[in-house]
Amino acid sequence: MRRSLKYSLIALASGLAAGLTLVAYSSLRTEAVIQQHMAVVAATGRTAPSLTVALADLDHLPAPVQRYFRFTFPEPPRPLAFVRMTMAGDFRRPRTEGFASTTAEQTVAAGVPALAFAATTPIVPGVWARAYDAYAHGQMEMKAKILSTLTVVDERETPALNRTSLRRWLLESPLYPEALLPGGPVRWEALDEHRARALVRYRGVEASLVASFREDGSLERFDAEQDGDLETPYHGSGEHVTRDDYRLVTGAMRPMGFVIARAAGGEIHPFWRGRVTALEVVRP
Repeated sequence: MRRSLKYSLIALASGLAAGLTLVAYSSLRTEAVIQQHMAVVAATGRTAPSLTVALADLDHLPAPVQRYFRFTFPEPPRPLAFVRMTMAGDFRRPRTEGFASTTAEQTVAAGVPALAFAATTPIVPGVWARAYDAYAHGQMEMKAKILSTLTVVDERETPALNRTSLRRWLLESPLYPEALLPGGPVRWEALDEHRARALVRYRGVEASLVASFREDGSLERFDAEQDGDLETPYHGSGEHVTRDDYRLVTGAMRPMGFVIARAAGGEIHPFWRGRVTALEVVRP
């Protein structure tokens, strides 16, 4: 009896050790893939940084966009290669109701649409989900893994997902507003005294969002003009974002607070609310 118990404990310990080894090995591989995506985005940004434009030469833009750039750039804009940031807040997984504390990191190119994002969300004590998505050269990839090991979301580029990722780059752009200046991939269309449509076109794909601006010129929110599909196993770009807590960071006013949401049927469903905890601006 004692010998049988001994062998059972040895087998249990061996199985646990093998499982921990697998998780450790898989975590290292997952992080290596994430860092590779981040490096590709950074290299893309260095190769094609944002263009510069004199603020005095913006008279052709819609009036609220002119106010936005005057608010955003208290000094002449300079070229931007990419930004790196870390974020923290609360995240709601697709098709669930509750939020969990989440940390994330992101690298985004400014002159050419490209980004890489990764987040860690606890599920139950001792179990986490590691999710990442990357968009570069017009193509996206998205994965989510339990314990950085068991793949539960695995999406590859399709025309629809590439468009969603392009819209995601536009939705995040208040953090790298140099990308929104004329001459880059974004153009503006007038709507009214407080709103304008931002359109981005890249490699034959186009995405758009409606920007709403506050009285002080700051960009308050971006909204999609089409309902989202709330049943997908991923949130994608979301259809709505609110930005606040603007701070002067490396020559521009950049928003540190955010709420990103799905939107359909006239209702907004937040899924990622938090703040930027660190932001590095990299010039070419």
